[in-house]
Amino acid sequence: MAPLRVVGISFDHMHMGDLLRLVHDHPGAEIVGIFDRDPAKMAGAVANFAIPPDRVFTDFDACMATKPDLAILCAATAEHADYTERLAAYGVHVFVEKPFAASIADARRMAAAVAGTGKLLAINWPLAWVPSHVTAKRLIDQGMIGRLNEVHFYDGNRGPLYHLADKVAVTPEEVERQKPTSWWYKRASGGGSLLDYLGYGATLGTWYMNGEAPLEVTCTVDQTEGIEVDQHSITVCRYARGLSRMETRWGTFTDPWVIQPQPKCGFVFVGSDGTIASEDYARHVTVQSRARPEPHMIPADPLPVGRRNAIEYVLSCITENRPIEGPLDPALCLTAQRIVDTAALSAAQKRTLDLIP
Repeated sequence: MAPLRVVGISFDHMHMGDLLRLVHDHPGAEIVGIFDRDPAKMAGAVANFAIPPDRVFTDFDACMATKPDLAILCAATAEHADYTERLAAYGVHVFVEKPFAASIADARRMAAAVAGTGKLLAINWPLAWVPSHVTAKRLIDQGMIGRLNEVHFYDGNRGPLYHLADKVAVTPEEVERQKPTSWWYKRASGGGSLLDYLGYGATLGTWYMNGEAPLEVTCTVDQTEGIEVDQHSITVCRYARGLSRMETRWGTFTDPWVIQPQPKCGFVFVGSDGTIASEDYARHVTVQSRARPEPHMIPADPLPVGRRNAIEYVLSCITENRPIEGPLDPALCLTAQRIVDTAALSAAQKRTLDLIP
């Protein structure tokens, strides 16, 4: 079988370099084109993956003329819907790097555009590929902690400008220089820690809850002089069975993939018969149960072939004609987007709101 043809569309999100690396290393795929309006943003990928000049584009339609099978989209959040509709017109599978969209209306536009083509739409949440979080899902589904009643999520990093592709570190001085012009810090572009990270907690939380949606949402965000977006948010979701909390933070003391900060980034699950703590990038989960109430570690399951990373998974779905499932499923992500939208509106209005339909 010929390799699947993949293009990278927009380098606004630094994860593009990580995703292209996964394509480059996959034996069944090849990078046939990359596009960004600014050639400088593509320079790192060109060098890292030896992409020839005739596969580097500043014109969107010229890039799509390479006839790709799959497009990876890493645009600013506010541009996701427009780009997805443009990609859908070319009849390609669409892979969107988180977050899903700037609003539930945009998310529904995206789902509708791709549904009309018969192609796949996948929304990638990198925490879905953390073995400890996948192991926690298995243990919850197996009933280890009884009925899941609460999901507690705390996550973030030092800030979105502190690292490039492959987690290459940036100096604090360079971060401050970039803030005034970076889309991450512009409300109109979909910036802010809430849109960046709440989708993780809401999406994986909905996955852990087997699709159940909360009844009400209450959210508050910080307000920093000179910064128009939030860098810290706390969201409380009231489900029929109880309360769950989802907290996002730009400004953790350390980045969790290097050194876990305090509070630690990850999830804590409270069930009727036990608890599970699953830290980001940990090699184990920590469990309490009725039979064994003292906290004890269970090793994280290795991810199986075909599900070891987002690109491998989506490419296998394409070649095997399987639907997208789990946290990447647009239907599940739509429920999470409703939580995100309600949280943003709750913070703006400073009151508890029913979940947006």
